[in-house]
Amino acid sequence: TFPVARLISAISKAITLIPGDIISTGTPAGVGVFRKPPVFLKPGDVVRITISNIGTLENRVVSQEEFLRQSQK
Repeated sequence: TFPVARLISAISKAITLIPGDIISTGTPAGVGVFRKPPVFLKPGDVVRITISNIGTLENRVVSQEEFLRQSQK
């Protein structure tokens, strides 16, 4: 395990955290590498984080090639 306070400390040394920032940590049991066969995020998948009474944040997974193409525009 990695204590949340230590995680916040490490992240805040690299970037400035401001009120409203979200740090998403880990995955629940039964997902990803621990599945048989393993399941990983792939381009086109959507990562969705919902907080009651606040809203939903969605991010689409893209390939490295697509990311580089979009970042050069």
